[in-house]
Amino acid sequence: MRTFFRGIHPKDRKERTAGCALEKMPAPDKLYVNLAQHAGAPAEAVVAVGDSVKCGTLIGRAQGFISANVHSPVSGKVTALVKQPSASGIKTLHVEIENDGLYDEDFLPPLENPAKEDILARVKDAGIAGMGGAAFPLFVKLSPKETIDTLIVNGVECEPYITCDYRIMLERTEEVARGIALVKAASGAANAIIGIEANKAEAAKKLAAVLPPDIKVVLLKTKYPQGAEKQLIYALTRRRVPAGGLPAAVGVTVLNIQTALAVCEAVEKGRPPIMRAVTVSGGGVEHAGNYYVYTGTPYKFIYDNLKGNAEEDAVAKILSGGPMMGMAQSDLSASVVKGTSALLFLTDAEISERPMTQCINCASCHKCCPMNLMPMVFESLYEQGEFASVKAAGVLNCIECGACSYVCPAKRPLVQVIRLTKKTIKEKGI
Repeated sequence: MRTFFRGIHPKDRKERTAGCALEKMPAPDKLYVNLAQHAGAPAEAVVAVGDSVKCGTLIGRAQGFISANVHSPVSGKVTALVKQPSASGIKTLHVEIENDGLYDEDFLPPLENPAKEDILARVKDAGIAGMGGAAFPLFVKLSPKETIDTLIVNGVECEPYITCDYRIMLERTEEVARGIALVKAASGAANAIIGIEANKAEAAKKLAAVLPPDIKVVLLKTKYPQGAEKQLIYALTRRRVPAGGLPAAVGVTVLNIQTALAVCEAVEKGRPPIMRAVTVSGGGVEHAGNYYVYTGTPYKFIYDNLKGNAEEDAVAKILSGGPMMGMAQSDLSASVVKGTSALLFLTDAEISERPMTQCINCASCHKCCPMNLMPMVFESLYEQGEFASVKAAGVLNCIECGACSYVCPAKRPLVQVIRLTKKTIKEKGI
């Protein structure tokens, strides 16, 4: 089976939720909808306190080219515009909406037999952003200067614990297939490939049965980070995205399974992405599973709904996203956004608390790095304050997959150091 160079094989921890069918989680009485749910500029609020909204009402308008519209997930009344922390810890503007429980709809009109331009316009109006985690506005991806000849759909889901995309492929197969066909038409790509890891063979078989001949499914070796954009492109096409470049530079566009489903819903039903599938798992939550969750739902509401008989002190760490690339949470005040794939409540038995020691120069981090980088050098240069040197050493090419931190016997905080280094380089304009 196809794959990329290097990588790691962590335990997938998917057995607890892989067999759990998607369930709809109720909406809370108050939702906090983040206006920065996507890469690029935050959306500009177009509602004021006291305004009435419906499911799908535009509440945030895209600012600039790289940005995306934001819509109300429920019907009700806007009760506040407040700055509060997102899952990343950065304070962003949120629209507080009091849910009236009626769920009146204000969707866009459905499109019949849409042309390329119609699909692109609908993707932009609906505010669809990548739902695999990066949340890059899809309209921008589908409007590159370069010619796109291949569309790649990411059905890999290589992060441990997460199974929501797998359930989407099993339960909403035909809608996913129609969404992929729509994106293919909008991108102008002649070829379309769906990459799926071998441990999801059932989903691959089911998708292959409903896809047209010009869209093929390829099984990939089960390995982390098989779903990383550059690694996925190489595994499927043997094309190498240049350092600092985008997939469009090699004629490729990549999107996630749930993003394809969102396109289908936006075109056929006029429904913007106001709800997404989320995996809730970990030993600290009683009712682990896969749930459709409204955007703007606070993490605390999810925990209170699913903890069952779990003890409060059973949770040792809370992660928004997977254990490899997710963000640790200091509390449960953040809310679900378009890119929230998982919420993990991990116990002491599921995390490693070994103390950090000195680097032993074993080069394990380099040997597993899918980008062929040297994380131990990055950390050393960071500690010396040599930011120009660490940039020259290629730190900006790091995809922050976490493989280096995972294998490090000294438990060095390599990913955290790399993130701080990138932030410092940007702030200092190096």
